[in-house]
Amino acid sequence: MDIVLQRYYEDRQTMTSSKAWNDLMEDVKGIMDATDTLSGVTVDTLNFKQGEMSILRWLVNLADLSNEAYEDLKNG
Repeated sequence: MDIVLQRYYEDRQTMTSSKAWNDLMEDVKGIMDATDTLSGVTVDTLNFKQGEMSILRWLVNLADLSNEAYEDLKNG
């Protein structure tokens, strides 16, 4: 594996294992709970709401996705 790519994933692991990251994920999950509703959504705002939820889901899953990709690169 390229050393730059290895460092990228190691830095990502350091970031996502910090208390600050865990605090952020708690906040993001609260935002998701408040956002994951159709209350007040109109035809004009539905696509925005879907995009918003997509980004929040990606952020919540970032640590797991990064760890899986790193393990695949190390083993592959």
